[in-house]
Amino acid sequence: MSFGLSRGRELDTEGWGFASRDLPSFEEGRLDPRSWFDDADRPFELEIGSGKGTFLVQQAELQPQTNFLGIEWAGEFYRYAADRMRRRNLANVRMLHADATEFIRFWCPDGIADVIHLYFSDPWPKSRHHKRRVVQDASLREFHRLLRPEGELRIVTDHDDLWAWYEDHAERNSNLFARQTFSKPDSAGASEVVGTNFERKFAREGRPFHAMTLLRIDGSGDSG
Repeated sequence: MSFGLSRGRELDTEGWGFASRDLPSFEEGRLDPRSWFDDADRPFELEIGSGKGTFLVQQAELQPQTNFLGIEWAGEFYRYAADRMRRRNLANVRMLHADATEFIRFWCPDGIADVIHLYFSDPWPKSRHHKRRVVQDASLREFHRLLRPEGELRIVTDHDDLWAWYEDHAERNSNLFARQTFSKPDSAGASEVVGTNFERKFAREGRPFHAMTLLRIDGSGDSG
């Protein structure tokens, strides 16, 4: 699939982009993505489905002491975002071309992330495709493992059915996460929730937005 994002310009990801094909086998052990930054001891936040990287570019500039990793499955979006970060010389943000849930499950160590951002994820509206939605009972257990104590999973969507799915999964995984009010990031405009490209497009269409924050709590055991 091609979106024509480069408009004839060569996209350079070197130094800012990583691809799943270049990762060592997960059988070799966990890989800490914090090592991709100059200062691995900084707070670490991860965005699933970064698109063209608008949120990351905006927020990374306002939080220079935090390291951000964006994970994007669409190759052209990944390359565009990584090139965008390179051109801005943002030392505290990187992009990964991979399936985010697989990367978290098989490669990431426990307790490394302060925040996981999930904004305007693909709703996969057909029932037979619901298994492809990012939020599942199994993925919430992995997010819980990835987050530090009292780390946050921040979620925003415009899709009513996906929102109901989120609410249901949050409720039945209440042993892992406590639902809280969503606080918009500093990079969001006055009338925005997050300020991504998708949000701005959907706002022009008059769509309503739903948002929640799930706070990691100590918990164990399988969800229903």
